Amino acid sequence: MLDTNLKTQLKAYLEKLTKPVELIATLDDGAKSAEIRSLLTDIASLSEKVSFREENDRPVRKPSFLITNPGSQSGPRFAGSPMGHEFTSLVLALLQTGGHPSKESQSLLEQVVALDTDLHFETYYSLSCHNCPDVVQALNLMAVLNPRISHTAIDGGMFQNEITERNVMGVPAVFLNGKEFGQGRLSLAEIVGKVDTNAEKRAAEELNKREAYEVLIVGSGPAGAAAAIYSARKGIRTGLMGERFGGQVLDTVDIENYISVQKTEGAKLAGSLRAHVDDYDVDVIDTQSAIKLIPAAKEGGLHAIETASGAVLKSRSIIIATGARWRNMGVPGEEQYRTKGVTYCPHCDGPLFKGKRTAVIGGGNSGVEAAIDLAGLVEHVTLLEFASEMRADKVLQDKLRSLKNVDVILNAQTTEVKGDGSKVTGLSYIDRNNQTSHEIALSGIFVQIGLLPNTTFLEGAVERNKMGEIIIDAKCETSLKGVFAAGDCTTVPYKQIIIASGEGAKASLSAFDYLIRTQPAE
Repeated sequence: MLDTNLKTQLKAYLEKLTKPVELIATLDDGAKSAEIRSLLTDIASLSEKVSFREENDRPVRKPSFLITNPGSQSGPRFAGSPMGHEFTSLVLALLQTGGHPSKESQSLLEQVVALDTDLHFETYYSLSCHNCPDVVQALNLMAVLNPRISHTAIDGGMFQNEITERNVMGVPAVFLNGKEFGQGRLSLAEIVGKVDTNAEKRAAEELNKREAYEVLIVGSGPAGAAAAIYSARKGIRTGLMGERFGGQVLDTVDIENYISVQKTEGAKLAGSLRAHVDDYDVDVIDTQSAIKLIPAAKEGGLHAIETASGAVLKSRSIIIATGARWRNMGVPGEEQYRTKGVTYCPHCDGPLFKGKRTAVIGGGNSGVEAAIDLAGLVEHVTLLEFASEMRADKVLQDKLRSLKNVDVILNAQTTEVKGDGSKVTGLSYIDRNNQTSHEIALSGIFVQIGLLPNTTFLEGAVERNKMGEIIIDAKCETSLKGVFAAGDCTTVPYKQIIIASGEGAKASLSAFDYLIRTQPAE
């Protein structure tokens, strides 16, 4: 099951085990069970601390296997194949079950251990999903730490009947005690925050005790991370607040244009950004979103950021680096059928539409790339572009038009997402050439029509353009003294990771210049 190179790497990892690990499989006579048996046999052969046995009469999914310690019946379970993007999740589950410590904060780990209710999580993933491992790994860790918590990671491609029965049309899809819990990328802190009902209140109380910063960065993507590093290197008190570290980078699959890094993945780059920030004295505040900027009463005074949790953080200067989010179509049915056929990630959710008819909205590079990817998985793809021509690179358009199961409709204005109450069944559009209405029967709609800046919380505080982008000058200064902005949330052209990083560094240097030239207000 594992090639020689992978066995060598895994053997080195398993040397970090400090206590024995037992793999208990529940299998049948099928080919998939044979693959799982081969995989677990290979793993057990690589370490004296790992044992493998079968208990095929257990009332659980087949094929599946539990990762536990001898004498215990708790721990994470994989139902189906843990290969592809999930192989890392398998390795981490082995290490953590075997006593290797997690890199999560001690306070968060203690919060997981203290949860005193029975929580049974199930996560559906696809092997091509780059968002799924973070969720699987977080829930696996909870199952390792707390025996009252169980987690089963389920390969949706292997358990298609459950995908259909539970109407799962986007991954990762998480169920808690049999009910829908969440869909899409979730961090450990976010999951714990949802199940620990007092977590938000405690977080707000703790944040309100923080002393004022000299620079507070709002947003922890590439721009925010760069700003934090440059600020901390100046020796000033630096805070970095964000909903999820890495921002939209986490939703990016392959990155091949970040100079000096020939190729990487979004999740890996986000991890590198976090590791770099952690090398410095930066107060990182995760899972917090800003809802209001309160300007200082006078120049040189303290600006304040109010968070959704009810906390208020103060700082002499602020850098806004909140990035952008996927633009919605804004048509009836879109919100109702989000994650029920309306989705934004062809890499993650494409395999769930195997053999079905789908549509891609948008003819830019991202839209055409999505249609090309989907064409290899689904029965048929219809690409709808609002304009009279596609904006994608010619090489992508040529590839798209060479595919026999793809249709392109130009001058198409999507007007409604159709559904049966539980899932998407089609869409309606208007032909802008003659204003005639048309309907397409399909199961999935992949929206790829650009981005919107995350700046609504700044209403009335700083000047923005009609698109909502923060208006900045060459030094990243906004219309409010002491407040700077960087990255995709601003008017800077070309929304690229490397540009956001550079703008974050520039904003930090400008904020430092402001601090040394501005007398603090009493």
